[in-house]
Amino acid sequence: GATLANLTCLQQTDLKSLIAYSSISHMGLVAAAIIIQTPWGLSGAMALMIAHGFTSSALFCLANTTYERTHTRILILTRGFHNILPMATTWWLLANLMNIAIPPTLNFTSELLITSTLFNWCPTTVIMLGLSMLITASYSLHMFLSTQMGPTSLNNQTEPTHSREHLLMMLHLTPLVL
Repeated sequence: GATLANLTCLQQTDLKSLIAYSSISHMGLVAAAIIIQTPWGLSGAMALMIAHGFTSSALFCLANTTYERTHTRILILTRGFHNILPMATTWWLLANLMNIAIPPTLNFTSELLITSTLFNWCPTTVIMLGLSMLITASYSLHMFLSTQMGPTSLNNQTEPTHSREHLLMMLHLTPLVL
């Protein structure tokens, strides 16, 4: 289920839909860990639900701040923000890296617990997990590059980011590395 949701993410052109399908793929890992019923699996599932709550919420907040400035959720129409809002680009990068589950984030720890649980249960699940992680990295990179890089499609002046938006992102992402 997680791999199919990840493949669906690769087809999305709408930013919020992409983030929503990403949530479904992460919950597939949680469901697999809960079904196996091992202490590591349950700990990993609980940690991934918490980490995913922060990460997805951060991505949805970033999608909303992008929407407020572009009035569209289409990936190709939101490009070029790295020139206009470099700090927002930094938040996008951090949120996407946490979605990919890089160390030392809670996402990484929880996915590592779940992966080891699934591997102990059935070693061939590593193939599906590896494919799922590869696709997650692909669509996260695609989401970042589509929203931030390239020439801007905005014809009007863009409102700068506010301190409250930076605080909001800081409050979302800081718990994931503590």
